[in-house]
Amino acid sequence: MDMMRVVGFRENLPVEDAECLVDAELPVPRPQGRDLLVRVQAVSVNPVDVKVRQGRDTQGELWVLGYDAAGIVEAVGSQVGLFAPGDEVYYAGSIGRPGSNAEFQLVDERIVGRKPYILDFAEAAAMPLTAITAWEALHDRFRLTKDSGGTLVVVGAAGGVGSMVLQLARRHCPDLTLVGTASRVESREWAEEMGAHHVVDHRGDLAAAVRAVAPDGVDYVFSPYSEGHVDAYAEMLKPGGQITAIDDPKGLDIRALKAKSLTWHWESMFTRPLFAPHDTTQHDLLNVVAELVDGQQVRSTMTRRLGPISAATLREGHALVEGSGMVGKVVVAGW
Repeated sequence: MDMMRVVGFRENLPVEDAECLVDAELPVPRPQGRDLLVRVQAVSVNPVDVKVRQGRDTQGELWVLGYDAAGIVEAVGSQVGLFAPGDEVYYAGSIGRPGSNAEFQLVDERIVGRKPYILDFAEAAAMPLTAITAWEALHDRFRLTKDSGGTLVVVGAAGGVGSMVLQLARRHCPDLTLVGTASRVESREWAEEMGAHHVVDHRGDLAAAVRAVAPDGVDYVFSPYSEGHVDAYAEMLKPGGQITAIDDPKGLDIRALKAKSLTWHWESMFTRPLFAPHDTTQHDLLNVVAELVDGQQVRSTMTRRLGPISAATLREGHALVEGSGMVGKVVVAGW
C-alpha cells in the first residue's frame, strides 16, 4: 500500500508544545465519485486550523488539519467531469474531511477552482478560504451587487479575510465606500493597498473613529472579531444596517441591535461543503477569482512563505496566526 506524509494532531496542546503537531504517515486515499486526488504543493494556515487543533476531540486518533491548498490533480473519481489529471487547482476543502496538510488529499471537485495562471502554488494557496468567505459575505449575506452603494466597515482589514473583502468589494461594488480598521502603520498601509478608502484605528472608541470618516453612519459591518464590539456596531450603523460575523464570540449578546432593527448574519464558508454538497457555487466563484487574479485586478494576500511542509514548520505558522498583528496570510510550501 502506498503511503504519504501528513501533519496532524492527536491532543489539544498549546503551540509551544512540540507535540501539538506531529509528522506521520497514512495510506494514500483513493478517489471515488466526484472526488479529486490532489498532490498538494502548498497550504496556508488559517484561524480555523488553530481552533480545530485546540478544540477538536480526536479521541487519540490522528487528525490532519489544513483548509487551504494548491496542487495538481493526480487522479479522479468515476463521476468527475470538471477536472482531469494534471490540472492545477486551488481550494479550501471541507472541515468534515481530513485536511490539506498531506502529500495527497481527497476533495470534491464542486468546491475546487482552477489555479490562477500567474500565481505559483504558494501564492495561490493563500487565497481560497478567504476568497470564499469574502465572496459569500458580500454577495450571499449582504446581497451586494455592482450597483450597491453605501459604506462598508471592514474590521481587521489587514487580516486574511479582511484583505479579500476589501479587494472583492472594490472590484464588484465600485460605488461602495470602504472603511478598514487597523492599528499599526504596516496594517494601515496594507489595508490601503487592498482597497480601503479610509482606514481608522480600532483601538479605543471604534464607533467614534468610524463616525469621524462617516458622520452619517454606515450600512454594513464585516466582523471577524465581534467580542466587545456589538455596542460600537449598534452606534455606527444606520437603521436597518447589517453585520456579517465569522467568529465565535462566547456569550454573544446582540440586544443592542434591536432599536435600529439591525441584522446579524453568520458566515461560514464550510456551510456549502457540509450541507449542500451538490452546490457548485464555490467552484464557480473560485474560477471568477482566478480570472480576476490573472487580470491583475485582485492579488494574492501571501505575506509569509515558510517551508517545507512539516510539523515543525506548521507549528511556526500556527504561532504566527495565534499571535497578534498578522498581516495577510502565511503559507507553507514544498515537501
